[in-house]
Amino acid sequence: MRLKAAGLFLILVGSMLVTVASAQEGHPMSGSWIGEWGPSKTDRNQVTIIMTWDGKAITGMINPGPDKLLIKSATLDSAKWTFHLEADAKDPACVEQKFVADGKLENIGSYKRSVTGTYTYGKTKGDFKITRD
Repeated sequence: MRLKAAGLFLILVGSMLVTVASAQEGHPMSGSWIGEWGPSKTDRNQVTIIMTWDGKAITGMINPGPDKLLIKSATLDSAKWTFHLEADAKDPACVEQKFVADGKLENIGSYKRSVTGTYTYGKTKGDFKITRD
């Protein structure tokens, strides 16, 4: 009887560990993020940001395609849940080369977490909101 109880206990613990392991999502910023940004409430642009965690740094791009911006650096302060991102235009002839964004991670426990904040792209300043897709 004790052997059966111990066996059932081990099976239960094992299945719980598998469930917890499968629920891990990796780095909080990894994934595809969809949203909008713009200098005013009436001047908005759609944005897609794809980020991955390589074990040391967040890498990725903004608006994949021929005019993409490559992420130069991105950091997450997990004590305050603030996010900082810098990106550069692929084309050096681009007038608005540098993109800098700072935001606050919201709905941290949700898969569909979001980041809301402000950005500067060249001389343009505005706000943005992106949600993980």
